[in-house]
Amino acid sequence: MERYANRSGNSSITYYQIEDDRIIIWFKGGKSYSYSYQKAGRNHVETMKSLARNGSGLSAYITRNVRFDYD
Repeated sequence: MERYANRSGNSSITYYQIEDDRIIIWFKGGKSYSYSYQKAGRNHVETMKSLARNGSGLSAYITRNVRFDYD
């Protein structure tokens, strides 16, 4: 598990964990969501991995593209 850099300073994301075919996101309050290739799609998951590593834009991306596509 890695701490999300939160470069904008206003994200509700606190941590993330990257696995081969999924990303798990933790939000303030401790709730976590897992987004897999199977449910959210490979392209979305890979984009989310990149945004997580960069520490910016992940929450907005989730809201716009995969909000309810978690496992």
